Amino acid sequence: MSSIETERLLLRRFRPDDLDELAKLFSDPDVMRYVGDGRTVNREESDRALKSIINHWQRHGFGRWATIDKQTRKFVGFGGLRSLFDTPEVVYHFSKGNWGQGLATELARASLRFGFEDRGFNRIVAVAKPENVASIHVMQKLGMRFEMKTSYYNIEVVQYEITRNEFKLDDSMYILHDQE
Repeated sequence: MSSIETERLLLRRFRPDDLDELAKLFSDPDVMRYVGDGRTVNREESDRALKSIINHWQRHGFGRWATIDKQTRKFVGFGGLRSLFDTPEVVYHFSKGNWGQGLATELARASLRFGFEDRGFNRIVAVAKPENVASIHVMQKLGMRFEMKTSYYNIEVVQYEITRNEFKLDDSMYILHDQE
């Protein structure tokens, strides 16, 4: 089970018993505003998403983590890497009470490091709807650069990218626990 510790977060693989927390996150209209078609997701759809997240790790050897606040031990969101048409994409989603604290940047930076150092990717992308200014700001803070405007699944997005050579390691806490 790959897990990562950062300064404030524990990134661990999802388990079936995470369904309640994931469903709660997906039912918040503010959290879902810039995700997919912008609608909330019911428990059944959340369960399908959870199974897909768990299976992605088995198929690809990387994926998205449940994100736990190390101090409170509570689920605060999720993110990591997923496959976007065979290209690794960094993603991050947090509950509203955890916005504006730099957690998305912390999670995304750890995800990029995992992708480049531990999985050997040469390039990682991120996409956001053009009006999702906060997400685009995270991409820019990570050193990602604008690549193009494009469309995935009939949703207009901006795509940013970063290569392994462009990614700057910093001295932020990053501990990988890789027990398979």
